[in-house]
Amino acid sequence: MKLNQIADKPGARKKRMRIGRGIGSGMGKTGGRGGKGQTARSGVRIKGFEGGQMPLHRRLAKRGFRNTPFALVLNEINVGKVQAAIDAGLIDDKALVDAAAMVKAGLMRREKGGVKLLGDGEIKTKVDFSVWRASKSAVAAVEKAGGSVKILAPAKEEDAVPKGKNKRMALEAAKGGKGGDKPKGGKPKAEAEGEQKPAEQ
Repeated sequence: MKLNQIADKPGARKKRMRIGRGIGSGMGKTGGRGGKGQTARSGVRIKGFEGGQMPLHRRLAKRGFRNTPFALVLNEINVGKVQAAIDAGLIDDKALVDAAAMVKAGLMRREKGGVKLLGDGEIKTKVDFSVWRASKSAVAAVEKAGGSVKILAPAKEEDAVPKGKNKRMALEAAKGGKGGDKPKGGKPKAEAEGEQKPAEQ
């Protein structure tokens, strides 16, 4: 074989689209550049440009808090994948199955913030799980097979006083208070009609 005999596979090299060669080509006339004006030229950067003055997205203050750097990142594993690993002999069904066991079995690369067990697939083996979170369908599938799921995430504590006006009003209405019976017009209708009548002279 010689250098001039080496070639790419068919389809690896494509001829470039020749624009402006008639309407039959699909790229004729304006050649994909749209109508007239600034956008018909090359080197255009219109979006966000305000003629040289400080653009709006830089004039506005950065406000608020983002939880992105502190967010809990979980590995999502379906029970069907765990069953496949058990069938392949990668997971010992007699031992407790946790994040470390799943990493060792190759179901995920690293533990991260923990494991969330999902219910896609079918699990037939009796297995005891210890995971950060689990969906209702996953818990039902594991318990149906005779296993158990231990949730490591702390339970959410309900506030003594619910946050938000609507929740507080709903709680007062449920207790039989006056929270849900307030008229929206401010004053009762009878009082409003009495005020509107002019005094007779």
